[in-house]
Amino acid sequence: MIDTSQFKNGLVFEDDGQIVQIIHYQHHRKSQSAAVYRATLRVLETNAVLERSYASGTKFREVPVTKREKIYSYSDGEKAVFMDNETYESIEYPKELLGDQAKFLVENMEVLAVYVDDKLTGIELPANVVLTVTSTVPGVKGDSVSNMVKPATLDTGLEINVPLFVKEGDKIRVDTRNSSYMERVKE
Repeated sequence: MIDTSQFKNGLVFEDDGQIVQIIHYQHHRKSQSAAVYRATLRVLETNAVLERSYASGTKFREVPVTKREKIYSYSDGEKAVFMDNETYESIEYPKELLGDQAKFLVENMEVLAVYVDDKLTGIELPANVVLTVTSTVPGVKGDSVSNMVKPATLDTGLEINVPLFVKEGDKIRVDTRNSSYMERVKE
């Protein structure tokens, strides 16, 4: 059993029969009242996001979480297919549960499969990936004002804003947490 004093981002526990993961939490205490923990939670089965408040000292069942390395193989319609690094077994995972993360998947990418109570509940991508710019408008010489950006489409179909000096065919590093440009990658 765990209680609210052990809350931390990423913690997985059972609340009202649902397996949830803490995205963010805050400890609140007003002058004469008891402390309250406000948490933003993700229901692992549906990927739904909830806001909950708990009284200090509330106890929950901690859920065992294991992570196993997988390699993204290919897309099969509405499912992404991953291969286990140890057993070479293929598993399918619905793209709708991946959400926006599906636009970062590149063949042979290493990911972490998250298992809760030995049931696959999520896929964790690396913090950043290298993708190729397939189309963007050319930058104009002399446009050297800092923080100027233009839209670009990447090889996975993802559209992000990039600096003016990035051109078609460039490889760039993209942050998977917020879909932002990080740097141009030299080959």
